[in-house]
Amino acid sequence: MKILAQQAVPTHVISGFLGAGKTTVLKALLAQKPVGEKWAVLMNEFGQIGIDQQLLPQDEGYAVKELLGGCLCCSSQLPMHIALSRLLNEQQPDRLFIEPTGLGHPAELLEQLTEPHWQSHLAVRRLVTVVDGSRLSDRAWTEQYLYQDQLKAAHTVLVSHADVMQDTDQNALAALQHEYQAYGQIWLISEHGQVRLDEIDQPYIATQRKIQPLLKIQQQQLTTEPVKITQLPYHYIEQAQGYRVAGWKFSKRWQFNFYDVMDVLCEQQDWLRIKAILNTEQGWKSFNFNPEQFNYQSAAENVDNRVEIIYQQDRDWQAFEAALLACRIDQES
Repeated sequence: MKILAQQAVPTHVISGFLGAGKTTVLKALLAQKPVGEKWAVLMNEFGQIGIDQQLLPQDEGYAVKELLGGCLCCSSQLPMHIALSRLLNEQQPDRLFIEPTGLGHPAELLEQLTEPHWQSHLAVRRLVTVVDGSRLSDRAWTEQYLYQDQLKAAHTVLVSHADVMQDTDQNALAALQHEYQAYGQIWLISEHGQVRLDEIDQPYIATQRKIQPLLKIQQQQLTTEPVKITQLPYHYIEQAQGYRVAGWKFSKRWQFNFYDVMDVLCEQQDWLRIKAILNTEQGWKSFNFNPEQFNYQSAAENVDNRVEIIYQQDRDWQAFEAALLACRIDQES
């Protein structure tokens, strides 16, 4: 479907884990609509029955559309593209809000929304991730990999339910802000979902990610020309706020020896944080290391194996990669 030519629409993605309070925040934002403007909402429900749509304004000046079934972040992009095209074409809104399912990966959604096809139609704003402040002390909740993945992707973290936070939650919040300081996020505290539009209405600036072949493959290449990476495995580097992030992604079919991986990760020095989720002979395991403590736990099957290290000083990444790959049990490609 062809989209009518129009000025790029300010577009906000309001993400967050299950029960974080995304819809409450969205209602508070929609209440700030100026008279004479039309604001649109694209909501994604993981199931086949839409509920949240009924909680939003149905008055003139609002257009709410639901995309049911699956996750618009990581499933086929076609349904999302069709729904978004129709919403823009038919409603021609002055502002757009997108609320993905709590089970989604908002970073992948941002990648879709910032593709060249959309750049003349969508003025994407900084990603907002809502977290439930009253559950920050529940480590079984906050250490879920999907929760952490959503938090890492955030540009603005909105802490909801601040009015019912306990001292343990406040302490957990301070620890969480310290843990994620490398990502240079803005943290907002909200009671009853209240947030001003101008607090989140800043343009999205993508973090530069340099994706490249595995370091061992780079050593074997005869050319210095950059290679476009379109599939796993790969190595990447990000830089932000004076910190650097080095990461690796491998096929989910690759399996690693749990104890060998633990040895490799624990041997590292001068890092600020290590995160990983790996398929091991003991099942899927997530690792979350900071200089004060090493945590690991069983995890649900992930879409891939991944390791990420936050650091400030350069190191011999080729040696680290070689040690990590030596932990593989299966050696099929």
